Amino acid sequence: MNFAPLPSVDAAAVPSDGFVLDVRENDEWAAGHVEGALHIPMSDFVGRFGELTESAEDGRRVHVMCRVGGRSAQVTQYLVQQGIDAVNIDGGMQAWDGAGRPMVTDNEAPAFVL
Repeated sequence: MNFAPLPSVDAAAVPSDGFVLDVRENDEWAAGHVEGALHIPMSDFVGRFGELTESAEDGRRVHVMCRVGGRSAQVTQYLVQQGIDAVNIDGGMQAWDGAGRPMVTDNEAPAFVL
């Protein structure tokens, strides 16, 4: 069998207005996340798939994020199989933070990667 390489992008290369899907769990999201990202934990993903398809119905690219890139790779693979333009963010939130990209919290506490 021939598997195409998983489409991926460096955290520093995600457009500032890019659509980010965060598949981390709630405690990780609460610690710090990308402003404007759609949060659907991987554990809820299949049940909440419609939320993503609604948000991405304009055909824009979905940048999938987790902590280091493992869970997001699985979700990216699934999305690509569904015909959605999705890319995995290499290195996840750790790379995002390392690239100095902005993070926020919902309670104005300092954001960090859990």
